Amino acid sequence: MQIGNPGDPGLTSLLSGKEGGDRIVPPAWKGRLTVGSARANPADNIRAGVGYLLMRMTNFRMDTVVDPNARIEKVTVTASNNNLWHIARNTGTTVKNLQSLNPGITPAQLKLGMELKYQKASEQRVIFGWKNISSSSIAQIYNTSDVVSYSRKLDCVRKFTGPS
Repeated sequence: MQIGNPGDPGLTSLLSGKEGGDRIVPPAWKGRLTVGSARANPADNIRAGVGYLLMRMTNFRMDTVVDPNARIEKVTVTASNNNLWHIARNTGTTVKNLQSLNPGITPAQLKLGMELKYQKASEQRVIFGWKNISSSSIAQIYNTSDVVSYSRKLDCVRKFTGPS
């Protein structure tokens, strides 16, 4: 992989946001780190390379993310809004959020006129851990044609820069 070089998919996958790059690139850099800047600016090229590596070494999962500006509000169970999925969809939250704010609530317990607490939330990709980061795992991500030589280069750099 040679981030920013024409034909290399790494930069595009990082910046697309479809593979988790949106969780790796800091909000302040969105729009500033571009294909053009990674090709023209060596510092941006390194940022993009590190971002791509982090994206590939991250374990993602879907989870409920509460809107940080949202207040806890109430919704009333009605004939047309009578199951957790419909209530979540109609209030801009998730079933998981409804269940966390209304402990023990089950679909069988919902009754017309009952009030439930909710907070604006959505399902989003979140980071929940990291894959093993080693010279060989980095080599597999960056240079699949000669993993052994690339891994040796990384180990050599580590010798000169200190222990990891």
